Amino acid sequence: MLEGYRISGRRAAEIAASVESAVGSGGLEPGELLPPMRELAVELGVNPNTVAAAYRILRERGVIETAGRRGSRVRSKPATTGREYLRLDVPEGVRDVASGNPDPALLPSLAKAFAVAAEQGDREPVLYGDEPVEPELARRARADLDAGGVPDGPLAVTSGSLDAIERVLAAHLKPGDTVAVEDPGWGSLLDLVPALGLRTAAVGVDDEGPLPDDVRRVLEAGARALIVTDRAQNPTGAAVSSSRARALRAVLRQHPDILLIDDDHGHGIVDLPLHTLAGVTGSWAFVRSVAKAYGPDLRLAVLTGDAVTVDRVIGRHRLGPGWVSRITQRAVVRLWADGAVDARAVAAAYGGRRDALIGALAERGVAAYGRSGLNVWIPVPDETGAVARLLHAGWAVAPGARFRMSAPPGIRVTVSTLAVDETVALADAIASAVGPAPIRSYV
Repeated sequence: MLEGYRISGRRAAEIAASVESAVGSGGLEPGELLPPMRELAVELGVNPNTVAAAYRILRERGVIETAGRRGSRVRSKPATTGREYLRLDVPEGVRDVASGNPDPALLPSLAKAFAVAAEQGDREPVLYGDEPVEPELARRARADLDAGGVPDGPLAVTSGSLDAIERVLAAHLKPGDTVAVEDPGWGSLLDLVPALGLRTAAVGVDDEGPLPDDVRRVLEAGARALIVTDRAQNPTGAAVSSSRARALRAVLRQHPDILLIDDDHGHGIVDLPLHTLAGVTGSWAFVRSVAKAYGPDLRLAVLTGDAVTVDRVIGRHRLGPGWVSRITQRAVVRLWADGAVDARAVAAAYGGRRDALIGALAERGVAAYGRSGLNVWIPVPDETGAVARLLHAGWAVAPGARFRMSAPPGIRVTVSTLAVDETVALADAIASAVGPAPIRSYV
């Protein structure tokens, strides 16, 4: 066991880093058995709880797997996280309602916008040292943020919302710090937090957003940051209401030193008003991506926040990619200027598809949730069985395990391309797969 390699470290993050470094360099082979926690604690001269915390970090990052009394081993295919393995491969001939993608028919054409941006680039080439943010994009984005009640602050542009969130977390936190996240919540975010060496603390969610009592509990327990999805929450479709925002602000005022990140996930595809929490704490960030409304491949999000946070993000960004392509930024400006997306029409289209499925399921005694966005969340008693039975019936749905930590089982259905004549068939299949269920919260 561990021939030729000695694990080192005094803190959980250091021990975890030592193991992960060895896995990356080949010092620890796939399938290799790690020492029992008490044995390693004695060897390192630390408390067994420290080793237990290190092993938990490694499990969350997908580096090791634990099999009860058989101990912990290096994963056969070490990965940044294990959540990616929960994706469902959709066989040929099976209808895919699992992807989480927007409807391509509701996305605007990009050809003209990029042609105009490229022509401008020929006339006014962007060179090293130029401003990283397109002035007209900053002007239009700021006006839109003002209209939504987002506090004033400097602007940055990142390669999507997850890139922005990663940079903000890295600007403020250190390995071992705890981040409060929604549960159920965005699978990629639940992957990202432990991949940064941070811990997650689950916050329950209902139709109106994060539960204030849960937020209070995790902040009082020492969480250093809170991430909130304002609208079109993935996977539940929750949207922060006016009353919920007031309650959450009251909680946050008791913890002014935490980092707050607002992710306006549904901008451009929802018709519900924004109720931001930004500005309540000293350190805050507000992220708005163009992915769902204008196209995932644009990889562009606008970030604002307090001056220190944004300055740190810009400074670190400058040392990496430097900036997000100004051609892409100019293309987005053109899309905005041309009114390429009718947000009300898009919201109505997605809303009609969500409501139709939720209504059809209700008629069959199956509770489902989806207040905004692309998805419907359906609590189920047997998640694995439901996914398998639906797959056999010709429907691929997303297993809830991709989005859950301690929340009850569920499945996610993406309704973005669901046709009217498919709704009844899908509802019948879901009802058959999960059986009638009592109305309950997905918290």
